[in-house]
Amino acid sequence: MRPLKEKISITIDSDLLKELKREAEQDDRSLSQYINLLLRKSVKSQKEN
Repeated sequence: MRPLKEKISITIDSDLLKELKREAEQDDRSLSQYINLLLRKSVKSQKEN
C-alpha cells in the first residue's frame, strides 16, 4: 500500500524553484517527487546526526 499523501501550499524563492525544476527534469522525476526525495534524505540525515 502506498503511503498517504497530502497536498500543501508553500512559498519558495523563484531562483530555487527554477533550480529544483531543472534538477527534477534531469533526474526524470516530477517536481513533487523530487522535493519529496530531497526532504526524505534531509530528514533521515538529521535523524542520524
